[in-house]
Amino acid sequence: MNKFFNNLSTLLIALFIAILIRSFFFQPFYIPSSSMEPNLLVGDRLFVTKYSYGYSKHSFPFSPKIFSGRILFSKPEAGDVIVFKTPADNRTDYIKRLVGLPGDKIQIKNGDLFLNDLIVNKEYLETTKDINCGKQIIKTKTFMETLPNGVSYKVVYSSEGTMLNTDPYIVPNKHYFFMGDNRDCSKDSRFLSSVGYVNSKNLVGRAEIIFFSNDKNEGSFFKFWKWGKSLRFNRILKKIK
Repeated sequence: MNKFFNNLSTLLIALFIAILIRSFFFQPFYIPSSSMEPNLLVGDRLFVTKYSYGYSKHSFPFSPKIFSGRILFSKPEAGDVIVFKTPADNRTDYIKRLVGLPGDKIQIKNGDLFLNDLIVNKEYLETTKDINCGKQIIKTKTFMETLPNGVSYKVVYSSEGTMLNTDPYIVPNKHYFFMGDNRDCSKDSRFLSSVGYVNSKNLVGRAEIIFFSNDKNEGSFFKFWKWGKSLRFNRILKKIK
């Protein structure tokens, strides 16, 4: 009987430590969609730092109502790739790139992104690159986009029609505006009824590094005997930017 309780106490301590690490330091996430291609691929598994922006109830499993707002808050920077709870249900995790800060004005005109009425610089890289969009493969144009703070990253736009023009979006106080890097295959803050502006308390953490990646078309994570075909070795330990 003593052996049973010793094993049980060891298990409970290990579980407590795991929850502690997951809540305050690092949490693994899986990329299930193509909305952040070409920078994040379906099958990427990454670590998110929970301490980057302080803590809210969404930092903890099941989002317990232990306090409101955020504590130890550190402001995110434009260009950060962030996991957040979607405002539609406060449960579903989304990962997108932060484009607009509180008070910013965002608008797309003729396919160009404008931030506070100034065009965001984007450098053309290549065209007709095949990118996933759900179960489809679409032809895209790839650009290197650079925000006013100097953060640069690749974005893709569909070659066969894109979201050319939008109304202006004015980001409310304590809220943020997110977009997917796969601009024509991303449900993000442009869709006000489903995502819209994200409250600061919904931020979960900043995506930092890919620790594992495999092509699910070649085999799942658990089918280790197929890793020879499915593993993307060049993405393992790749820093997210």
